[in-house]
Amino acid sequence: MSAMTSPNHISVGSVTFGNDLPFVLISGPCQIESRDHALFMADALAQIARQAGVPFIFKSSFDKANRTSVSGQRGVGIDAGLAILAEVKATLGCPVLTDVHDAGQVAAAAQAVDILQIPAFLCRQTDLLLAAGRTGAVINVKKGQFMAPWDMAAVAQKVASTGNDRILLTERGASFGYNTLVSDMRALPVMAQTGYPAVFDATHSVQQPGGLGSASGGQREYAPLLARSAIAAGVAAIFAEAHQDPDNAPSDGPVMLPLDWVAPMLAKLKAIDEVVKA
Repeated sequence: MSAMTSPNHISVGSVTFGNDLPFVLISGPCQIESRDHALFMADALAQIARQAGVPFIFKSSFDKANRTSVSGQRGVGIDAGLAILAEVKATLGCPVLTDVHDAGQVAAAAQAVDILQIPAFLCRQTDLLLAAGRTGAVINVKKGQFMAPWDMAAVAQKVASTGNDRILLTERGASFGYNTLVSDMRALPVMAQTGYPAVFDATHSVQQPGGLGSASGGQREYAPLLARSAIAAGVAAIFAEAHQDPDNAPSDGPVMLPLDWVAPMLAKLKAIDEVVKA
């Protein structure tokens, strides 16, 4: 293992990411379901994070382009979705994050949100990475389920080649046989060796891709445990999708945290984080 690069600090609004700084919470419903729902969830999560003393980024997707089935609900679309995310940002004052799926989406998305997220399945798509990097926005790249953590250095280099070093790298589990993911906590310090803030996606890491046949399953009960493990390993942020009624959500219901799980989880994560980074 090579010597670790000094950690970068990346600021967005009032939030600063760093592998040596207090952790940030990235949370929200998997997809934007409506304006009212997005505002409700953002407000609820912002209040929970504020009470816990944890910096907060709101996340939701205007389009879920990688659904298991062609009949899966994908979201409200880019125009309506970006308008809603811009309203969340303006109303609550918290930074916002959303996925982009092709180079044609990045310019408009970067005008509305603070962080562009590259989905795991697209993390090697050079044109998408370069287009995202050129916007100057913070770029969160999820590590593909098929990739080794040390391979993310080359992914980050693609974005950085545009002159944009505002990069986050996210671990979300690795494929292990059929319909199963496993989390290797060694991936977090390996990715942190790049100097870029390392993020752990606790909810997608307990996903069972395609496990329900026409949809993905999951084991949300293990997400808080994995989040605690990641905080103990030392990370800049925890990514954990949440919903007030996950069992009836249009996507990723089996892995999203019920709202009433978030505050108790944050209390434990903060206590561990303070010890690790003392």
